[in-house]
Amino acid sequence: MRSTGHKLITYDFEKPILELERKLEELRRMATEQKVDLHDQIAEMEKTVEETKQNVYTHLSAWQRVQLARHPRRPYTLDYLAAIATDFVELHGDRRFSDDRAMVGGFATIDDVRVVIVGQQKGRDTKENIMRNFGCAHPEGYRKAMRLMEMAERFGLPIVTFIDTPGAYPGVGAEERHIAEAIAANLRDMMALRVPIVAAVIGEGGSGGALGIGIANRVLIMENAYYSVISPEGCAAILWKDRAATPKAAEALKLTAKDLLGLKLVEEIIPEPLGGAHRDPAKAATALKAALLTHLRELIAMTPEALLEQRYNKFRAMGQFDFVVPGGNV
Repeated sequence: MRSTGHKLITYDFEKPILELERKLEELRRMATEQKVDLHDQIAEMEKTVEETKQNVYTHLSAWQRVQLARHPRRPYTLDYLAAIATDFVELHGDRRFSDDRAMVGGFATIDDVRVVIVGQQKGRDTKENIMRNFGCAHPEGYRKAMRLMEMAERFGLPIVTFIDTPGAYPGVGAEERHIAEAIAANLRDMMALRVPIVAAVIGEGGSGGALGIGIANRVLIMENAYYSVISPEGCAAILWKDRAATPKAAEALKLTAKDLLGLKLVEEIIPEPLGGAHRDPAKAATALKAALLTHLRELIAMTPEALLEQRYNKFRAMGQFDFVVPGGNV
């Protein structure tokens, strides 16, 4: 997996770990430079570092997981493609307007399974982020995605989508070219595709921009990714009128992998290395590949009719809730 080129960024909740790691490094340096036997102290400090990591990373708040999902060193779609797929042939353009570089896709092979992969792609530096539009696709991006998925159906190939976007691009040009219609058409047309579809939320899953490639038989999510109708910042601005309420909004939105699995909106949580996928991209890619292959092989064994029925029933079952009738029963 290619280097991201970023210095390791730490968040406030990681500072206790960083401080302990610095002390551990000092002990090791002292032992080397001064030729002092500090084996016991180093072993004790290593144990403390690991215990602190376990405590911090297994008790993350929803907002802290959102921060990890946005980490600039986190693997993106093309990083995972390079790690888990072979024979990737990228296809371009929506055949109507242009080629949206925020949405990538093409033919690939995962082990022995030939697939069409579509995913959102962010940039690593300013130049690439401008080219990729920070992972926010225009209408032509969603139309390109649908063109590739229809091609997959014609060739009888399963579809894999990688979701990683703050949301679809909300600019004037996107509105002029009908961004809402492009996403709505994808929701409708993906539901009717007669081939297996597996979607994986690998980072940010923001609003309709994520859902535009998220209508699948199986939806998977990385452990520190999130999937939400709105960003925590947007929710805080609307409901609390205060950006300081962002952590509270993140909790209320139930956007973490654990929340989504409990609500039956996703089928599986893909484990990440301790501290996030950016800590060990190769290990994260291995876990993602294993999960994709498991679900793809199960779905490939199903008939087109069974795939359509399963996908329809999956989404029809979403959004169930309890309510109280005034003066009546729940």
